[in-house]
Amino acid sequence: MSPAEYVVSALVIAAALLVLATTVALWRAPGALTRANLMGPTVCLAIPLLILANLIRDWSTAGFDAHNAVRAVLAIAGVWIIGSVGSFYLGRSLHGVTVEREDARSEDA
Repeated sequence: MSPAEYVVSALVIAAALLVLATTVALWRAPGALTRANLMGPTVCLAIPLLILANLIRDWSTAGFDAHNAVRAVLAIAGVWIIGSVGSFYLGRSLHGVTVEREDARSEDA
């Protein structure tokens, strides 16, 4: 195996471990708001690591291609932007449901 293949393998294994850790944490999370906040390692680290691993593999087999580098940077930026905006809206909607339930419980008491 070439050194690039070792690097790609390490990146893929690291990404898989992050996804596994996120999955275990989601199973153990007590509430929906906590589960929504636990997606960070997968969205912010695992997916960019997989994109980077693919880019390194492409560079090691076909040589450097600026077009692929730009696409990878845009993909990683897109994942981070969409992940943060999606997490914001999901957190706000879950927080609103939680606040409404607490208000309804306090009115019933």
